[in-house]
Amino acid sequence: MRHVGRARVIAVDPGAPTRAALRAAADILRAGGVVAFPTETFYGLAVAALDPASVKRLFALKGRPESKPLLVLVDSVTMAETVAHVSQAALALMARYWPGALTLVLSARPHVPADVTAGTGTLGLRVSPHPVARGLVEALGEPATAPSANPTGLEPPTTAEGVLAYFSDGIDLVLDGGPTPGGEPSTVLDVTVDPPRIIRQGAVRLPTPTE
Repeated sequence: MRHVGRARVIAVDPGAPTRAALRAAADILRAGGVVAFPTETFYGLAVAALDPASVKRLFALKGRPESKPLLVLVDSVTMAETVAHVSQAALALMARYWPGALTLVLSARPHVPADVTAGTGTLGLRVSPHPVARGLVEALGEPATAPSANPTGLEPPTTAEGVLAYFSDGIDLVLDGGPTPGGEPSTVLDVTVDPPRIIRQGAVRLPTPTE
């Protein structure tokens, strides 16, 4: 472990992170902290998604507009059902594409902080295939946020050093899993409407109504 600014940095094997490292990160999240972690594309920023104070801290850190909902990671369909109303159509998509780069927009349950949903009453959820990202959520035992680890409007980082260049004095821990590949973000599909509506085409290619 090392320190850069106020941030602690723990090196992790991106394919097999240790339980100790994931537990340490989860403990920070439970205490209201911010953790940066690698995903299958860029580094993300995690806070405990059900803690309103942590969510507000994340918005302030990124300079993110309050009108923009946060992406939330879960570790399973079971966890998704604790924070969202999951339809049969959504279940079929989860079975096909999770873990993976498909974010499903679902109706949020009442206890989900309004800041997470940006007041829309809906929630974007996915299960990451990256062992560190998924392992962090599993260690926390509840959903975590996962916006990219950059100030709004700047390039998302693919290294721990890139995260620290932005936030060395603003976050508590970086799980350094080495470089990430970058690439396309997740595809975002709204399944609160019928037929489902593509909000963003990304890494999972979905047919549009005209295709």
